Amino acid sequence: MLDNEIQQENNPKKRNIKKGVYLLPNLITSASLFGGFYSIIASLDGHFERAAVAIFISAILDGLDGKIARLTGSSSKFGVEYDSLADLIAFGLAPGVLIFTWALRPFGRYGWLAAFLYVVCGALRLARFNVQMTTIESKRFNGLPIPAAAALVCMTVLMFFYLGRGEEMAKHITVLVIVYALAFLMISNVKYYSFKELSLSQRMPFRLLVGLIFLLIVVAAEPTVMLFILTLGYVVSGPITTLIDKRKRFPLKQKGDKKEPKEIGLHGK
Repeated sequence: MLDNEIQQENNPKKRNIKKGVYLLPNLITSASLFGGFYSIIASLDGHFERAAVAIFISAILDGLDGKIARLTGSSSKFGVEYDSLADLIAFGLAPGVLIFTWALRPFGRYGWLAAFLYVVCGALRLARFNVQMTTIESKRFNGLPIPAAAALVCMTVLMFFYLGRGEEMAKHITVLVIVYALAFLMISNVKYYSFKELSLSQRMPFRLLVGLIFLLIVVAAEPTVMLFILTLGYVVSGPITTLIDKRKRFPLKQKGDKKEPKEIGLHGK
């Protein structure tokens, strides 16, 4: 027994084990999780606008916790796992409950199946991201990120209220199509820009600063409309850039290449 105790004291791996967690990034993750939980409660109470705003705030906090963890050197495996669980609640379950209670309930079975498909595809998206984190390209996401999908869901709700049609309990077929499309995009191989190259601590072109200031002014003028356009534009950008990349890899034959067999036949005669 004495020999075992001496070996444990002399073992540097045993002595260097760090216990505890980093407070700041995990507190931000907890705030994001709280936003998702509050959104579920608000959806069940019929306060759909509050629920949508809560999800959007959670998306902002989710973007901050990773940045702060990297800047402060407080990244950890615990934080990564906790962040994934919080994302599943805030951007998977909460938008699913919101979109079902607000617009998909009149569709009956097809409505709650669409909401469940969104949730399960979000869970699969998070699991695949955790597995492929060290193997995929850092500049692009493989599939639509679940916070972006949740942002489009909540901005769709806010956009309907902005147009004065948010209280209508009718079959919003457009919403049903959007939910199915988001579920498919999350588990697809469509590439999305990750914005990881955009560093606030590095020098950037002056025109980029001017463009961001102009964008902030436009968003401040019409926040609901502009945020809806920006989130929808990001969701649509994935399929568009993927098609462009495929055309670059497999270019179509030029007209001269198509006429080449005919020209060979004429020379053969």
